[in-house]
Amino acid sequence: MSKKTNCDTCANYDYDDEYNTYICMMNLDQDEMEKFVNYNLDNCPYYKTYDEYATVRKQI
Repeated sequence: MSKKTNCDTCANYDYDDEYNTYICMMNLDQDEMEKFVNYNLDNCPYYKTYDEYATVRKQI
């Protein structure tokens, strides 16, 4: 079963000052970019949960 991902919680989704918007920082090929643009990403291979507190939890 594939899991839908949410770009807003992905560590690879970052703000680009040049474009003044958030973009995926991964180098997507043409097919992946088409899926990204159409919000059709199921089980994105580049999805990595952004959790700024992960390091702190490991230190405790």
